[in-house]
Amino acid sequence: MTDDLPASPAPEPAPRPHGPDELRALTTPRRLSVDDHMFTAPGLPGTFRLQLFTAPGARPVAVATQIAGAEGMGLMNGAERFAGAVWERHCPEADQPPVWVERQLRSEESRQEIRFRRVVFSGASRYRPQGPRWSLITHEQLQNLVGAPVATDRGTGYVPRAADPEPQLVFEEFAVARLARPAPFREPACMPAGVPWWRRWLRQVLPRRSDARACCWYHGGDWHTVNAMALELLQRARAQSVDPDDMEEFATAHATTIGATRWQTEALATMFSIADAIQPASETGYINGQHRAQAMLEAGVRRTVILRLVDEA
Repeated sequence: MTDDLPASPAPEPAPRPHGPDELRALTTPRRLSVDDHMFTAPGLPGTFRLQLFTAPGARPVAVATQIAGAEGMGLMNGAERFAGAVWERHCPEADQPPVWVERQLRSEESRQEIRFRRVVFSGASRYRPQGPRWSLITHEQLQNLVGAPVATDRGTGYVPRAADPEPQLVFEEFAVARLARPAPFREPACMPAGVPWWRRWLRQVLPRRSDARACCWYHGGDWHTVNAMALELLQRARAQSVDPDDMEEFATAHATTIGATRWQTEALATMFSIADAIQPASETGYINGQHRAQAMLEAGVRRTVILRLVDEA
């Protein structure tokens, strides 16, 4: 997937609670008019369950549910385009996108935790929402908002992708300076453009270890410390033959053992998450990780951990 997410925490913007007045203004009884267990948008490599709640004269509410890492493009990375596709297909006469709520299912354990996020867009032209911001909304708040039951699972109509032969997943050490030039697209205030070559090399010589900044999650901590932890963890994992699918859990346990901060724990987990790891697409792009790559380049981090897909022999 294209960045970013803790796909991870993948990494996601810090959730902010909704004001009761805002939700109250949107609240009205609606009915479930669409329950598409395999919604797809033209030209986008992703699927999700769409529950669309509508009522005459009320703004539609769309609830998207997806299994992370199993359905192509993730909900966070595709928020604008997915919401735009639902808007165009199911409520084309509306002058603004539907209220957009998403739930990302990450594991069997986390699927038991009912955790939704509402996405508020800063603006929108016709079928093109822009500037998404995420905040938590409880299951109870969501059901009060639509005035109807909201399913929390992926649904019985979910059809897993065909089990094609897949390349082997490999976490490996990588020089940050060799990463492609990032072009972050959701934090214009603090990441207006990619890091030019001359600046990335200057930062390699003169690393910056400034205090964390409050502008966004990506600048919220010390990537030098996190990457040192990641490189040590990579060696431990190899010595213990830890499977790539188990690396995120292995990383979180390690962070807890050494007393890492919450941000460090989240950041380290994203480095070893199959859904959210830094994954170069080629020398000129990213499947995922360009926000973190830019933050690391700005700080002068020299070595990091990336995820590669290696064809089996």
